[in-house]
Parts: sequence; C-alpha cells; structure tokens
Amino acid sequence: MTDRDALFRDWLRSQLDGELPALAAASADASFRRYWRLRRGDETVIAVDAPPATEDNAGFVRLARALRAIGLNVPEIFAADLTHGFLLVADLGQRHYLEHLHPDNADQLYGDAMAALIALQAAPAPAGLPEYDEPFLRRELGIFDEWLLDGLLALSPAAQERAMLDITYDLLVESALAQPRVCVHRDFHSRNLMLTETANPGILDFQDAVVGPVTYDLVSLLRDCYIDWPEERVQTWVGAYLDLALQCGLLTQAHAAAFTGWLDLMGMQRHLKAAGIFARLALRDGRPEYLQYLPRTLGYVHRIGARYPALVPLAGFVEERLLPRLEARLTTGLG
Repeated sequence: MTDRDALFRDWLRSQLDGELPALAAASADASFRRYWRLRRGDETVIAVDAPPATEDNAGFVRLARALRAIGLNVPEIFAADLTHGFLLVADLGQRHYLEHLHPDNADQLYGDAMAALIALQAAPAPAGLPEYDEPFLRRELGIFDEWLLDGLLALSPAAQERAMLDITYDLLVESALAQPRVCVHRDFHSRNLMLTETANPGILDFQDAVVGPVTYDLVSLLRDCYIDWPEERVQTWVGAYLDLALQCGLLTQAHAAAFTGWLDLMGMQRHLKAAGIFARLALRDGRPEYLQYLPRTLGYVHRIGARYPALVPLAGFVEERLLPRLEARLTTGLG
C-alpha cells in the first residue's frame, strides 16, 4: 500500500464514521482517476481518488452542483477533499450505455440523451468555463500530429501533405468558431452515459466542460468512437435533435441550413483529436487497449471527409497513408 493509498483510506474512514467497508474497483477511464464502489448504510457510493496534479477536482465539484441545479442526472457530491483529490459521490450504477445499446432500444436511449443535451445547452453556461476558442481547437489538432502521425505511425508528412493538413485544420477551426456557443461536455458518449431507472441518462466525466460549438457533443454521441450505427439512422437522430433545438429556441432556421456541415466538420476535428489521444494513451500512459478504437475513429474521418470536396485530400491521406500503416502497426504491436 502506498502512502497515498493509506491517506485515501484514512480519509474515507473519516467520512464513514470510522469504518471502511470493502472497496471494489468501479471503473477505469482514460485519466489518472481511480474509482471504488463501497457500501454506506443501505446504499452504494463511489469513492474517487483523483490526484490534484493531473485532475481538476474543483472544476468537477463546481460543475456537478451547477448541472444538478438545472436538473441533469449527475452524481451528487457527498464529501470532497480538494487538497488531496479525494471525493465521495453518488453511485449512478453500473449500466453504461455502451454495454446496453442495441438496435431495439437505441431510439429511446439516444432520445433520452439528446433531451439531456438540449437541457445542458439551453441553460446558461456555468460561470468560469474555459472558451473552446481557436488556440484550444488548434492545440487539440496538434495532438493528432504529435501522437498519431509522429508518435504511433512514425510518419512525417511530405511538404504537400503538410500544407493540406494545415489548410484542412483552418477549415475545421473556422467551421467550429462559426457555430452558436453553448456549454460543451466534451465527452458526451456511450462510456460516460449511464442507463438509469429515473432521469435517464446519468452523466459522468464532465469536468472538462467548456463553452464552445453547439454540434460538438452531438457528434460525440452519434459518431461515437466506441460504437457506430448505420449512417441513415444517425441522420434520423440528427433530425430529431434539430427539431428539439428549433422548438426550444436553441437554434434558428438560419442555423438549421448550416447544421449538417457544422456537425460533419466538427466530427472531423473531434475524431482527429481522439485518434491522437488514443495513440498518446498507448505510448505515454501504457494503455494499448485504446488502439483498437483507431480504425473506427479514422474511418469516420475517411467516410465523412469524402463527402466534402475541400476534405477529399484528407480522406485520401487517411485511406492511402494512415490506415495501411496503422494496420501494420497494430499487427506488430507496440513492442
């Protein structure tokens, strides 16, 4: 047991009347946080060990309270030691959307998720959120360059390819900045949504929220890196979201005309970033299991990019240069 483990257990005892029930690992995510499920009286709760050097615990607590205030089903905070990064929060259960989505229930579950998303976006953004501005967007695209191209694939783009990427990045950033600004969860997808009996869905992992483009969370949900759906079905869900957004005044008819393009280009930016993050998780953080999601993630870039003349060069670059190299890299492993 490390000193931090001992400190964590002592803190838990102080919150549980001197007792420490058995701790069961609750989940693992792509951060340095650790989650434990334990009993407190007649209920289970989640103990979180989130090192403050790497995790924004104050942001998590502040946002949890703000999001609960607008009616979203996020964990209640029972206790927090922000100095050490220890939290005791409500348990939203063990039923992730990812494990329970299937063709027969997807309309209902995505309908619930989109209603929650509309509620998040229609409310005033919580105070103090960072702006998802041009430098932020470009830093994220840099993750793709650094960790996917240079790091995982050891690929240095030729001068013409580099110029194409720079032009593409300009287009994606311009599209993102043209959109209405709302509160953006930034990881609104099947691994962070919980299937709950009431107020479905439960929403996790929102501490990195920003103020940014209206399509970001929707494309995260519907073109998920962890599960995919036939494009016709995705377009049906996009239409349902747009109807809700128009009805509540979140968007106007003028926005509706540009919405599909905004959504598609926002997805390109997100999937390039996500591909870089998956590579970084494998190379830097010793999490090679995330590499399995790269073919789907880059597949979105290839398929959606092929629909837009300005993005056809990127789609070709992915198809001809990245996917074959990725297949070879996955075959040989990281060793």
